Amino acid sequence: MTDASTSSATGDAAGAASGTASAAPGRTGVSADGPRPRSPWPALWALVIGFFMILVDTTIVSVANPAIKAALDPETNNLDNVVWVTSAYLLAYAVPLLITGRLGDRFGPKYMYLGGLAIFTLASLGCGLSPTLGALIAFRAVQGLGAALMTPQTMAIITRTFPPNQRGAAMGLWGATSGVAMLVGPLAGGLLVDGLGWEWIFFVNIPVGIVGFVLAWILVPKLETHPHKFDLVGVFLSATGLFLIVFGLQEGETYDWGVIWGPITVWGLILAGVVVMALFLWQQAKTKSEALVPLDLFRDRNFSVANIGIATVGFTVTSMSLPLMFFLQLARGLTPTESALLLIPMAVAAGVLSPIAGRWLDRTDPRVLLVPGLLLVAGSLVLYSVLMNLDTPVWVFLIPSFIMGIGNAGMWGPLATTATRNLAPRQAGAGAGIYNTTRTVGSVLGSAAIAVFMQSRIEANIPGAAEAPGGSFGSGALPDAVAAPFATAMAQSVLLSAAVLLVGVVAVLFLRRPPATSTEGWQAENAAVAGD
Repeated sequence: MTDASTSSATGDAAGAASGTASAAPGRTGVSADGPRPRSPWPALWALVIGFFMILVDTTIVSVANPAIKAALDPETNNLDNVVWVTSAYLLAYAVPLLITGRLGDRFGPKYMYLGGLAIFTLASLGCGLSPTLGALIAFRAVQGLGAALMTPQTMAIITRTFPPNQRGAAMGLWGATSGVAMLVGPLAGGLLVDGLGWEWIFFVNIPVGIVGFVLAWILVPKLETHPHKFDLVGVFLSATGLFLIVFGLQEGETYDWGVIWGPITVWGLILAGVVVMALFLWQQAKTKSEALVPLDLFRDRNFSVANIGIATVGFTVTSMSLPLMFFLQLARGLTPTESALLLIPMAVAAGVLSPIAGRWLDRTDPRVLLVPGLLLVAGSLVLYSVLMNLDTPVWVFLIPSFIMGIGNAGMWGPLATTATRNLAPRQAGAGAGIYNTTRTVGSVLGSAAIAVFMQSRIEANIPGAAEAPGGSFGSGALPDAVAAPFATAMAQSVLLSAAVLLVGVVAVLFLRRPPATSTEGWQAENAAVAGD
């Protein structure tokens, strides 16, 4: 069903783009044996399976969060604990990304991708077998490590095997895959949670992971490797800084933004994290060996602006799903499956329009797609907030879902293509690592911030809710007396996601239309890299 669904949404666009790629002289991939004619599209289709699995896993978990809380953390009304199921994954995903991109350059993106896919698949088994919330959070962190190994390699392979003037079409396929995952993930999650239990949202990754591993082993080319020195000091500083900031934000409400232990306070941790990250950037600028983050990449305005944009997108996409799903399932009493059905228009619109947007991007200014796309997503969130009450007919929620799907088509692919279009093959791994780190840091901050904001809105609308006995949040539909103020709290929480995305709208206004890059020039650069 997964392969069929993906093919249905993207087959025509990919076929057309594949034909274009086949006709172009730039269809060569740089292999260990030198340049050889081969279409990059079969390899991309193999990589799409792993990407699809990561996306489905994220959307499935967002649908299943209430059920996970009811099963593993039923005694409290504090939502921070279950949010760590997402935050642990994102934190473990974000921290290694800077180095996993370089590892792909050093040892080959194919083998790093396969290793990450194997770790992700095995960790999915551990998640499904977890007897406690703590165990589930730990295995989710391992899943994040696997995803961190996979993600930069996929972008690097696209950058190195597709000529710049065809990357929009390739990213269009990725955008369509995202749209299909938005549909398959929530629907599969709802059906699995309702029919078999929350554990099966992780077990389903196992057969998909095995198929993806075999196809990637066969179809993904072995690309030229490049030696890199690894900045271990930079890795330590970035990991420490990110952890301190995210942990402080995530647990701030738990400790009433005060003392955690002894002299350690929440704001002290956050401030320490900011200082460590500033030290990390200083160290990157001053290091005489190869920096973990080549700061000269940010001299490209489009790369810098696209990183700001994707950070806001990561924040918004991660943060919006939690209040929306808690509202639908707890305030309105919908099942996970019923909640997921309301996302069908978003998935269909994104899946159909993303390939079209990708091909259009190859011939136009990226702002033509990005500004309307981001505004539509932000507007749909505002509309969700207005509609999130007990009186709105459930079918009306299909409208903002459809608007969001249109916006998604002009958001994911155009940002990724614009960020990577000017990267040299030697910089593919580093650039992909930075871009995905920025996106994931945005997601981590979004997950942490929405947990704090949701809890504060609940306290504002339902005073004393966190201390109330019985753990009613996450154990089924709420009584009407509580459901109405809870709905108000969730509606207010969604506005945070919209506000952050508007920052992305302002950022992308500063993009430039990339200069035309000839296929011959791209081939020459790849050949030069292969000869190093």
